[in-house]
Amino acid sequence: MNITIDTSALMAVIAGEPERNRIIELTAGNTLIGPGSIPWEIGNAFSAMFKQNRITFKEAQRGLSIFNSIPIRYVETDLTSALKLSKTENIYAYDSYMLDCAIQYKSPLLTLDKKLESAARRMKIAILEV
Repeated sequence: MNITIDTSALMAVIAGEPERNRIIELTAGNTLIGPGSIPWEIGNAFSAMFKQNRITFKEAQRGLSIFNSIPIRYVETDLTSALKLSKTENIYAYDSYMLDCAIQYKSPLLTLDKKLESAARRMKIAILEV
């Protein structure tokens, strides 16, 4: 089964957050998919952590190593559809790419982002509960 995974879930795995084991359990044996923007979002998450003095560059490098070991199939999203979702759901484009991916590939969404989860529920997109 394909699972659309977002950056919040990936960062939980990378950073060893409490949800890590459950995310790994939910995704084992499945194909993780997502828009090509995921690596940029991971980079942005690390840069936010730098600004908050939460991690060192060396820790970010270890995190990138973990990220690079996670098999993700990057899929195309329809930019027009994603922007329409961004407008109608009042969400960031990066979040709408995730929703568009889940819709196009008829896959459940795995996220820890409550706003994204709420938008997905309104759109009747299946959610994997963590």
